[in-house]
Amino acid sequence: MKQPAFIIAEAGVNHNGNLDTAMQMVGAAVAAGADAVKFQTFKAEKFISANAPKADYQKQTTGASGSQLEMVRKLELDEAAHQRLFQYCGDKGIIFLSSPFDLESIDLLIRLGMQVFKIPSGEITNLPYLRKLGALSKRLILSTGMADLGEIEDALLVLMKAGTTPENITVLQCNTEYPTPFEDVNLNAMVTIKSAFQGIQVGYSDHTRGIEVPIAAVALGATVIEKHFTLDRTMEGPDHWASLDPNELKSMVTAIRNIEKAMGNGMKKPSPSELKNKPIARKSIVAARNIEKGEVFTEENLTVKRPGTGVNPMRWDEILGRKASANFDKDQSICL
Repeated sequence: MKQPAFIIAEAGVNHNGNLDTAMQMVGAAVAAGADAVKFQTFKAEKFISANAPKADYQKQTTGASGSQLEMVRKLELDEAAHQRLFQYCGDKGIIFLSSPFDLESIDLLIRLGMQVFKIPSGEITNLPYLRKLGALSKRLILSTGMADLGEIEDALLVLMKAGTTPENITVLQCNTEYPTPFEDVNLNAMVTIKSAFQGIQVGYSDHTRGIEVPIAAVALGATVIEKHFTLDRTMEGPDHWASLDPNELKSMVTAIRNIEKAMGNGMKKPSPSELKNKPIARKSIVAARNIEKGEVFTEENLTVKRPGTGVNPMRWDEILGRKASANFDKDQSICL
């Protein structure tokens, strides 16, 4: 999980509990060029109580009636569906990921053989959950929506004490609002996290509309990018309207890869592509008018013009006062 950025196409629950839709989403993630496609693994009754209310954004997208439990229960995928998706991802050459939301779901993903576990923001204060994942000694990606720096530190300490090394942990700056207002993104917090926890890699999980913020995150050093997508934003369900469509997802991946190329190695020197333009765009010292042999070079009979194939104009002071060694026609490059 180093450069280039590891791009996760977050299918989440946008399959609406339908395996065929989930498999279509795998295909869309592959077509977009993502490194991984991520789902959510849960038994609704295991992590949502009967009296848990819906979030405001969920009320807007699924209606105010009904409980969160009733809404989420419809979005479950059983173990057989997970096995099909895991195999399908392998056949398509994309990494299968999923965020477990309860302890039994962690066991399901272990049985599948998943090697990278994504910890959703809501679990950052779930001590038994963090201990169980930390003890796996797998690669862990920790989202930090709604958390402060102290809570991130507490979670990291639990994970590391349980057995996960810092180099196997990536912490994602995240905002848990759907969609996230741009003024609440706080990308610089990712930089703060990087400096606060040595040995920890950082990334960004995005819930804004559009693709600008993930691209900026890569420019700031994100090694992991996660972004929700859907096959159709008009589908029923809580997360579709804040997700990218397949074409937008592809545009985001392409833009990120272009930005990675554009970042370069930090050394300031002419690039291979521009070297051919150097003599054309730069200038040389030339005769401002006809100059006779033996005539003294002055500011009146010399000037600076393209191309840059002659004496460098930075030698201007050195040339002034010297005598011409030959006749020079107007615009002819001076030679010494």
